[in-house]
Amino acid sequence: MKRTLLFLFLLISFAGFSQNLLDNQWQFRTGDSLQWKYLSYNSSQWVTVKSGKIWEEQGFNNYDGFAWYRKSIVISEELKKNSERYNGMTLYLGNIDDADQIFFNGKLVGETGKMPPHYEGAYDKIRKIHIATKDIRWGSENLIAVRVFDGGGGGGLICKDIMLKVGGFESTVQIDPQFARENHLFLNDETPAFKLNIENSSNYNINGELKYVIVTDFKDTLFKVTKSVKISKHTTDVISIDNGKLAPGIYTITATLKNELFELSKSSNFGVNPEKIVSPTDRALDFDNFWMRAKHELAAVEPQFKMIHNDTLSTDKRDVYLVEMRSLGNVLVRGWYVRPKAKGKCPVILHVQGYGSNPNMTVDYKDDDMAQFLLSIRGTGVSRDNVDPGFPGYILNSIKDREQYIYRGAYMDCVRAVDFLCGREDIDSRYIVVEGGSQGGALSIATAALNNDRIALCIPAVPFLSDFRDYFKIAKWPANEFVEFQKQNTSVSWENIYENLSYFDIKNLAGWVRCPVYMSVGLKDTTCPPHINFAAYNQLNVPKSYVVYPESGHGLPYNYSIVKYEWMKQKLAELKK
Repeated sequence: MKRTLLFLFLLISFAGFSQNLLDNQWQFRTGDSLQWKYLSYNSSQWVTVKSGKIWEEQGFNNYDGFAWYRKSIVISEELKKNSERYNGMTLYLGNIDDADQIFFNGKLVGETGKMPPHYEGAYDKIRKIHIATKDIRWGSENLIAVRVFDGGGGGGLICKDIMLKVGGFESTVQIDPQFARENHLFLNDETPAFKLNIENSSNYNINGELKYVIVTDFKDTLFKVTKSVKISKHTTDVISIDNGKLAPGIYTITATLKNELFELSKSSNFGVNPEKIVSPTDRALDFDNFWMRAKHELAAVEPQFKMIHNDTLSTDKRDVYLVEMRSLGNVLVRGWYVRPKAKGKCPVILHVQGYGSNPNMTVDYKDDDMAQFLLSIRGTGVSRDNVDPGFPGYILNSIKDREQYIYRGAYMDCVRAVDFLCGREDIDSRYIVVEGGSQGGALSIATAALNNDRIALCIPAVPFLSDFRDYFKIAKWPANEFVEFQKQNTSVSWENIYENLSYFDIKNLAGWVRCPVYMSVGLKDTTCPPHINFAAYNQLNVPKSYVVYPESGHGLPYNYSIVKYEWMKQKLAELKK
């Protein structure tokens, strides 16, 4: 009887907790003004858009830059008591592409990524914001305003399931898997064992059911364990988990605590001996000849290098040029060349870009001891004159014919960029570094592989275009584009597709790399999953190392650029000895 009365009491106390006060309709405007964060500002002329869709899909095609979302909401005074008891409310906006500032009634309550001029995207981060009880206008209108900056590709509030509700058990009970290593890796003969910490800071004892499930990155379930637990109020319970031996790979553990009143879940990824993940090469018999012919064709194209000085972007320490050159098929490609004004030869960083990006003249290497070249491969950025397949669809362009496939030309564009750098009198061509993330990670490895000994260091991050057969089993995109393509082109079999892609798979090119490599991985990356990163990395036969960011997805943390350039400087110093 006492238990029943307690249950009824708790049920009544927490009745408002599951009530979500938000829908996905927002007022929207491109541009930027901090006046738009205030409730007093009249936004009645703004258009209406939905969260859960990028703004490019809602009438703002190809728009990159600042934009604002606004939503007004009346919060009932009936929720105030529970808000005071459970420390305010929770605003959940999920992922935002790319950087954002979140205001509540004009007050900055959350900020993820960095705004220009020190722009840093953070679209992989979850936005979960605490709203203090004292900041809420109870029974009156409140304003949520979101300032967004998108640096390229899709932009905006991309999560459909947004919410604003009283915290309740979400704010008083936490599930936290604990790993021995900060990077969540188990290496050599280590047993994949770790602990689940369950913290109950509420005023109630919690009886419930704890379930944890471990799945592979191919979504195969390996373990499913359910047990009854009792977590006393104001305590932390520690539950040890020993999984025995696991094959090399990437895994996800999801722990769920539930009872009659609530259900809480927490997922974490971990890796077991990722350097032993086996994904054999599948080179065709004419693989070597294919790329030899491509390079011979490129050599027959007159580069016609042209440099155009940009007075606006140049500074007292750097000169900036727009570079034009002719690449495979006589296609015009461009890039931004930045060189220190100091006299003498210097090393250079070749930056190769991510998928769909439209690179502005911004660089994340700030020192003035190296030149830099920001290449736009064909069909991207400032190289869209002769080839412009657009996005989505870039990766499918001419996939039926590997001789015409978009990445045959794109890889040769990277080789042509190295031709340009090696011909510069102000460049010490012994020290050419290539770096990039995502597609840029793939282009980095391809550039190092196809340039013989002309690349000194290779720094790929979350590399794309790898291990396609496994990739399409693990990740939704780009597999979904290929599935739709195959449905519309039934004469092209999946074997045809995989065979053509194998010529551009960086795991097949990795064996040609002759310089040291430093790779970065986001353990929660669902766009370029760790499995495909290591599929290529494990084919490298050069000095190599990697860093894993366990809480990062496809976007890496701010300190990544610091870490990669520290590695670069150390290796360049070693090469110069």
